[in-house]
Amino acid sequence: MITKFSVTNFKGFNQEFIFDLKNTNGYNFNKASIKDGVVNNALVYGHNGVGKSNLGLALFDIVGQLTDKNINQHEYDFYLNANNNSDLATFRYELLLNNSIVVYEYEKKDNKTVISEKFFINDNLLASIDKRNSEHAKINFKGTENLKKELTNNNLSLLKYIKNNSLLDENKENSTLLEFYNFIDKMLLFRSLEDKKYIGLEVGAVSVQQDIINRKNVPDLELFLNKAGIKCNLSVIKEFDNDILTFKFGDKTIPFAEIASQGTKALAIFYFWLQRLKENSVVSFLFIDEFDAFYHHELSEIIIEELKETGVQFILTTHNTSVMSNDLLRPDCYFLMYKDSIKSLAKSTNKELREAHNIEKMYKAGSFDV
Repeated sequence: MITKFSVTNFKGFNQEFIFDLKNTNGYNFNKASIKDGVVNNALVYGHNGVGKSNLGLALFDIVGQLTDKNINQHEYDFYLNANNNSDLATFRYELLLNNSIVVYEYEKKDNKTVISEKFFINDNLLASIDKRNSEHAKINFKGTENLKKELTNNNLSLLKYIKNNSLLDENKENSTLLEFYNFIDKMLLFRSLEDKKYIGLEVGAVSVQQDIINRKNVPDLELFLNKAGIKCNLSVIKEFDNDILTFKFGDKTIPFAEIASQGTKALAIFYFWLQRLKENSVVSFLFIDEFDAFYHHELSEIIIEELKETGVQFILTTHNTSVMSNDLLRPDCYFLMYKDSIKSLAKSTNKELREAHNIEKMYKAGSFDV
């Protein structure tokens, strides 16, 4: 799981921006939202324009760096911060994997051009390169002794090069590296909007309705929608040899895409990904931008509960304060984001917060301005 992340000179992040998920408190409620001392369920609040969407893009830069999974290339245009004089963006990831602390940091000129990389396991530097000084990489993983160390392709990450060209020995460090690769492969970002844009996990365009039909999950989607307060019956009909998802009204059917509201379509997109989240070990880390843009506050609570049940580490951005509640999560899981910093509610006040506190009311009253 991701324990700490920092980024500098990327899009809206001029100076170093640090997102620390290890800085938790010892609350005795909603303990499942913390795993191994790290926030497993996080909600991020912030005014429009502070960079919540860019935070997601920054976190998922690593997907384009190390995998061949889907990325939205155009979203990484205008890569560097316009107010920064440096020509490099810096990223640093800290993860807890295989009972080890993994740190991966790198610098890039743009979305594709990698200038330097360092990879540590438990403070042991195992791979590094800095092309400002030399194209010769240092690689200390067992099994890479005969691997060519010259890396002349600036668009190729050192770690991706090792991944694609090495047969590693079996040992703890190498198994941790493989677990790191697996974690990055299974990261997923999507938005609760109809554009269906996503980053990570899969490759290519997605067909939401066809996927649900192919997985034979239409009855389960119907149950999900009804649980969400959308009373409906669903069916599948054939139309010119194509399977069409429909609403069923007695003997009549109407295509789902024709009459579903924006909120219902957003729920269908969420369910499309929820299928994967419910499958063991399919998703490692989830970021949903504006997760409840089309939802009533009661439905937002249902979505959070559904996500909590998956056990997947997730970060959601929202403006909805009605889900800022100790009944759902806890003060060290709610984060307030500003242009240059992000802090949990627990770290945004000098008051001792208890389970009985109405943290939404305290937030609206300005109690978290410290």
